[in-house]
Amino acid sequence: MACLSLMTETMPTSVVIDPITPANAHPAAPPRRAIEIPPRTVLVTAAVIGAVWLLVRLWPVMLVIAVALIIVGTLNPVVGALQRRALGRATSVALTLLILTAALAGIALVTLPAMWSELTRALHGLPAFQQRAAEWLERSALTLPLADSIRHADPGKLFVASSREAMKVSSEFGATLGWAATAVVLAVYMLLDPARSQGALYAVVPRQYHLRLARVLLNFETIVGGYIRGQILTSAAIGAFVFLLLTVMGLPNAMAFAVFAAVADVIPFVGGVVTLIPLAFAALPHGTVLTLVLIGLVIAYQEFENRVLVPCIYGRVLRLNAVAVTIALVVGAQLLGILGALLALPMAAGLRMLIEELRVELPGQPRAVGEEARAADARAEEAYAALTQGTPAQEAAMIAVAIADEALKHGPDTEIHDLPRPLKLGTASRTG
Repeated sequence: MACLSLMTETMPTSVVIDPITPANAHPAAPPRRAIEIPPRTVLVTAAVIGAVWLLVRLWPVMLVIAVALIIVGTLNPVVGALQRRALGRATSVALTLLILTAALAGIALVTLPAMWSELTRALHGLPAFQQRAAEWLERSALTLPLADSIRHADPGKLFVASSREAMKVSSEFGATLGWAATAVVLAVYMLLDPARSQGALYAVVPRQYHLRLARVLLNFETIVGGYIRGQILTSAAIGAFVFLLLTVMGLPNAMAFAVFAAVADVIPFVGGVVTLIPLAFAALPHGTVLTLVLIGLVIAYQEFENRVLVPCIYGRVLRLNAVAVTIALVVGAQLLGILGALLALPMAAGLRMLIEELRVELPGQPRAVGEEARAADARAEEAYAALTQGTPAQEAAMIAVAIADEALKHGPDTEIHDLPRPLKLGTASRTG
């Protein structure tokens, strides 16, 4: 009995085993949740990817449109000035194009014959220059090997090599010329019938964005005007510098080379090289020392223009600081070469303007400023919606431009009574 009692006391308590779950099984893991993506997110993502793909594929077309808009912004003030002298729109456009063509032809007649004459003279005197340069290099042991190379160099081979390289890039140049011609034709169409062009643009843009689009286009025209004024200033500066330099040195055809330098200055970075090559050839027959001094002075001026003059002038007219101007030029040249450098500054100013007009909140901008601008936009859009109810896109575009123009002149809180009266009467008669 004692043993039985002891065995009973030492026996473990009964263990209840689940007949379904094994004793050595781990606790069941929580069920995994399926990742659900809302259909709206899928659609937005697909739309963004499609837009990026379309932008990449249509990049040349977008570039042509941008160039056409720049041409329109450049010539439209001239066309408007002629229209204010009681000329028709088509006559004003034709006269503007005629003036532009005559100016380009005059520049060509002034510069090309004189430069060709100087280039021919330099080529005839090149053997004598090679001999003088070789004799000068023979005076030092360090430059003695270079003297033989210069004495036996064949300029004809260099010309043939340059011609071959030109033939390689001729197809690309032809394609670029075709795109440029397309941009000019498109700009002429826009200039001839601006109302229809505006109507077509505003017809594909939702009506609630018409005022913003009008402000963007008006500001872009102002940016293009500032860019052209800045280019005129820099071109005039280098033209005056080259004219004075050649006159002081006693070199011929100073005016022709000055005009050529002013035209070549339109091309950032490359314009200096394009200007320097004919100047150096023109100075060669007049002595080595004079040629080297001329090259050094022109290079020094180019550095001054690129580092000081361009950031100062364009920064003021385009409201860009010197750092932004320099970065825009470098990025544009890296992405699209010469064309990118030409369009870099107006595009950079346009991007800054878009950020302002679309009310994008920047990290350093006070929130109150953005809220005030959005409130003013909401009031203007309400007034525009009331005015353009039931009107076609072409007339709505005229009203949007009128409201945006008044807002740019007198501030964003422009009232409806500040609009031109014919627009209000025409709109009221259609909307009842």
